[in-house]
Amino acid sequence: MILNLLSSLLLTSAFAAPALDSLSAIKQAEAVQAPEPARPPLREWTVMVYMNGKSNIEPFALADLNRFETVGSNDKVAIVAEIGRSKGLDNDTTADGDWAGVRRYYVTKDADAEHIASPLLADLGNPDMGDWKQAAAFLKWARAEYPAKKYLFIIWDHGWGWLDPVKPGQNPLEDEKSISHDFVTGNYIGTRQLGKIFREAGKVDMYVSMACFMQMAEVAYELKDGAEVIVGAEEVIQLPSLNWEGFLEGLNKNPAAGAEAAGAYMVDSFKEMYSRPEMLELLQQGGYGTQLSAIRGAKMRGLAQKLKDWYPLAMAVGDKAALAKAKRDVVRFEIGDPTTDPDKQIAFYGDLHNFVELAARHADKALPGAAEALAAGERLNKFITSELVIKNASIGKDRTGKDFSAVKGLAINIPGRPGALIEYYPTYSKLFFAQDSGWETFMKYLDGIENR
Repeated sequence: MILNLLSSLLLTSAFAAPALDSLSAIKQAEAVQAPEPARPPLREWTVMVYMNGKSNIEPFALADLNRFETVGSNDKVAIVAEIGRSKGLDNDTTADGDWAGVRRYYVTKDADAEHIASPLLADLGNPDMGDWKQAAAFLKWARAEYPAKKYLFIIWDHGWGWLDPVKPGQNPLEDEKSISHDFVTGNYIGTRQLGKIFREAGKVDMYVSMACFMQMAEVAYELKDGAEVIVGAEEVIQLPSLNWEGFLEGLNKNPAAGAEAAGAYMVDSFKEMYSRPEMLELLQQGGYGTQLSAIRGAKMRGLAQKLKDWYPLAMAVGDKAALAKAKRDVVRFEIGDPTTDPDKQIAFYGDLHNFVELAARHADKALPGAAEALAAGERLNKFITSELVIKNASIGKDRTGKDFSAVKGLAINIPGRPGALIEYYPTYSKLFFAQDSGWETFMKYLDGIENR
């Protein structure tokens, strides 16, 4: 989610006819501008940006592509983008020729923030950017055309974490749907479909969700085999999104950097941008804290095991008073708003480390089994901060006054107070994380404990 997607996504019921098949569209593509300069045989990095602006955030997609142009490609780092836009949706803009459809660009350096000057490589027509196969086709194409030692893949759009929101008049789909919402087709890429992208197109060194709520255990677990480093936000990502200029400048200064160093660059540059006085003022006015983290995909199985070591012990102790306080005090993320969730207790995404720490803080240590549960929780939280999370940046306070310094880099589904913030399909049990960690069992247990 960027801005307030809830009303625009759930109320959009009129969709266009099915989009062109991805592969046939690629075959029909034609370059209409001068070709890019001669390419080096093998760059250090290729940055591949899948920018779905076929929604109510079209102007920001165009703005961010122009921001990529402030740095541009060079003989060490290539930047390629597949960007979509449409006509007639909320926030539609006539900027940059008012074209519609999906195009591919080789991003070059340019100082004009109002116009895309990069060479247009292909006009693909109007394929469905909510189809994981389209994202995979772009990734495969970019890797073949711009070979590099390391690859960074970015999906840019609205995000809903693991959720599959219900859309009016449509039946449940096979896979959870959480990112890259194509408002023209009504489709969007699913949480489990994220893994399919990389099984189809190959693993990347670093993956970034430039979308809200995506740095969740449930989502990262689906991505774990597709990317060495996973970057994303637990909370809403404010606009102007990430610090593309700062990140790319850092990468260009050290193009030999590996995936973990690049992930740290992304988080550090984000923190620098949102720590500026004007950005802090923006966060304060909106009542948001903000956060970004880089984590190790290979450590997600270890996280699932550490969770399985902890929550059964916590359930066996039965310290419901401590868990109730942890549910009440945990930093939750803005699925709702001040109208639908005034005290932010219905929202059901929360920081995992913060929740476990609060449960320990309020624990009755005299209860049978409490020592074992506390030790398992401590091991879990140490694993999160010392092994799973590479870098974490947490800035500001939310609208309820909770300080984001307590947010440590990974969210998880933590049931809140009963309330209907959004209607969604009950597909949690399909997630690989749910199957491997058993977390849904603990979710159901927490459901029976009132926040107090």
